[in-house]
Amino acid sequence: MRTALVRRTVLTASAVSLALLATACGSDKADDKKADAKPSAAATSAAPAAKGKTDGDLAKVLIGQADLADHTFKEASTTEAAAATTVTSDKAECKVLSQAQAFGVAGTPTGTARTKVIATPKAPAEGASPEEKAKAAMGALGSTVTALTLASYDGKGAEEAFTAAKTASQKCAGGYGVTQLGDTGKVTKVAPGAAVTGGDEALALTIESDVDGEKATNQLVFVRKGNTVATFSSASISGTAEQPKAVIDAQAKKLG
Repeated sequence: MRTALVRRTVLTASAVSLALLATACGSDKADDKKADAKPSAAATSAAPAAKGKTDGDLAKVLIGQADLADHTFKEASTTEAAAATTVTSDKAECKVLSQAQAFGVAGTPTGTARTKVIATPKAPAEGASPEEKAKAAMGALGSTVTALTLASYDGKGAEEAFTAAKTASQKCAGGYGVTQLGDTGKVTKVAPGAAVTGGDEALALTIESDVDGEKATNQLVFVRKGNTVATFSSASISGTAEQPKAVIDAQAKKLG
């Protein structure tokens, strides 16, 4: 199915380390001389591994209409989330990207949250000609739709998910096959996208696919903040999606 194969993969987490030290000293009362202070054996203990957020925790930091008034938000259906689990790739290392394009997540997150964000097109000016209104209507149909997924992980899970996506972006540059719900598609090229800042680390990709002999260009962005990975998979029925900078900036800000 055309729209099922050219969209949406994910990432994020952190780890904590610490060290403790202790010293002791004593004195010699018999001859009134100070003895050298001797340190006791250093005690060390590992901090508890970072705990991932729950679905409810992530729902509180997922952006919504109040965060971006000039965008339209639609709740992601359970069917879409379920369909994402069926995504596979003909190259194992590329699965993380094909999952991200389809509302899926990498690894085993402790919680997830999803939404769809649509860039609201500009309405034609008052008194616009029929041609201008028609052009505006066509522009509305081609608006970029972004599937936004938050996934949180225990321990270093988010870092590992982000690293997997980064590695895949290099190993899968020449393309890979995608299968979802029995439908197959072909990504022909993975290239760096416009640079993104935000979170602890970010990765922006431009994904080119072959859809019934026509080229489609989608945008895929990963932003990791602590133990949460935000994935932005953008597509347009016009065939060329724009990187959703406003959406990315708003979500990165809300993650802290």
